[in-house]
Amino acid sequence: MTSADDGVLAEVVRMLVEVVGEDFLLDVQVGPDTTFNGDLALESIEFVALAEKLRARYGDRGDFAGLVAGMDLDQIMNMTVGDLTQHVEAAHA
Repeated sequence: MTSADDGVLAEVVRMLVEVVGEDFLLDVQVGPDTTFNGDLALESIEFVALAEKLRARYGDRGDFAGLVAGMDLDQIMNMTVGDLTQHVEAAHA
């Protein structure tokens, strides 16, 4: 992972803390392999809040809906923080 990727990862983690709360993430080490569903147990309202934060920070690069639009249900359920980070980085390239 490059330093640019690390910057996006740090931003996504910061946004997750804002969305789910710091207390919840105290017991979870968030990294590229962390899953939104299995590890973080995000609910739909939290996905919406995260999507809004991504759009505010990254504009079109943070198009969360665009990322999940091309996925099937299993892919969405197994999506990781790294998948989102790569999406933002690829949109920048």
